Amino acid sequence: MLGLATVAVVAVTTPWRALPPSAPHVVPDPARDFTPAEIARAAAFDAATTAPVYLSLGLTLLFAGLLVLTPFGARLLGRLRGPWWMRVVLGVLLLTALVEAVRWPLGMWAESELRAYGLSTQDWAAWSADRIKGIGVDAAVLALAMVVVVGLARKVRRWWIPAAVGAFALTVALSFVYPVVVEPLFNDFRPMPQGALRTSLLEMAARDGVPVEDVLVADASRRTTALNAYVSGFGATRRIVVYDTLLRGPVPQVELVVAHELGHAKNGDVLDGTLVGALGAAAGTALLYLAFQLVRRRTGVASAADPRAVAVLVGLMSLATVLSGPALNLVSRHVEARADVHALDLTKDPATFVAMQKRLAITNISDLSPDAVEYALFASHPSTPERIALARAWARLNGVPAP
Repeated sequence: MLGLATVAVVAVTTPWRALPPSAPHVVPDPARDFTPAEIARAAAFDAATTAPVYLSLGLTLLFAGLLVLTPFGARLLGRLRGPWWMRVVLGVLLLTALVEAVRWPLGMWAESELRAYGLSTQDWAAWSADRIKGIGVDAAVLALAMVVVVGLARKVRRWWIPAAVGAFALTVALSFVYPVVVEPLFNDFRPMPQGALRTSLLEMAARDGVPVEDVLVADASRRTTALNAYVSGFGATRRIVVYDTLLRGPVPQVELVVAHELGHAKNGDVLDGTLVGALGAAAGTALLYLAFQLVRRRTGVASAADPRAVAVLVGLMSLATVLSGPALNLVSRHVEARADVHALDLTKDPATFVAMQKRLAITNISDLSPDAVEYALFASHPSTPERIALARAWARLNGVPAP
């Protein structure tokens, strides 16, 4: 039932068509907008960064398989001593430390490539601090979840029922507090200074019917040269954030990127995503129970009430995260396409949209021709040629000169 509810919400909330069926079809063509040198540089960067990413993914799957299909994890955690809840927390920390120790050199490899191509501005101390903070946040959330699951399994026979409710509630809570608790760990935020740009953005939000009390600027330049903006949170914590690197460009391009983010806010994408994520977490908890029953004997763990079960549960959750990734990316790409159309409807400026997409792609060294596997596994946004083609289709549909 939870799975069906998740699928139903995804089916209803996902904008499967960004433009109406009457819109003309425009074929994405990188060669139309990018020089051979720019295309070659994007391909070289993709080749340089793909290897460590795939190796990291492979190690994640290998480690998860080891935890799920062998008694390795149970035997390892069986050496821990203390109260059951302490063994659970220590087990999560030990497993996290093991997998991150193996993946750390791959992260350094990827960071070295970012520096070689001029995308990273961090030194190793800052990079390490950010990575450790990210690992710490993930480990803390995972430890909390595991303590709840094992604790419920020790008290309730059908532990997955209250655990599913807890997973739903935790997902909603994290979505609400993430912008004000977690994001400040990685960036400093300040209100956009008073001036013509700030006034223009707030007026555009008011014209769009999106209540925005402020637009924040993140000090992203201390770690990257990449351009970005995003919307996160909902209700009292909803915020539109632009990288300070983005503000170095032409004002119309900044306005267009913010118009895209206003599209997310107006369409309730964060709220919809939170609902889907919460339902998915609840359904995943039920599936976790079923999967655990299938593999527990192979791993030498009789019950989820045993703190050693943490190894099996963590392995199953890692596999579920990887397997669900392509579906989540598919939905995300459609949501992003709708936000692109919203920006075009609001600004009615496809020429600036195309110019902005070209600037983003060249600065961020985006993959202009992703292969099918990479596109499914990693692409949460349409490719740049797809977004440009969408803008040209919108222009023809609305009788505006196509850029």
